Amino acid sequence: MAKKKGVRIVVRMRSTESAHTYTTEKNRRNDPSRIELRKYDPVVRRHVLYREQK
Repeated sequence: MAKKKGVRIVVRMRSTESAHTYTTEKNRRNDPSRIELRKYDPVVRRHVLYREQK
């Protein structure tokens, strides 16, 4: 018997300034589009925009 897909999925967030990535979860019902967050990038040592990567 097949399981239903969950509401929460794991997404990778990629920095716009470097190749650094974070992983996080998002709720598919609340955020159907790609998310963008400002997070700390240790490569460039400052806060930059991270975009969801598929």
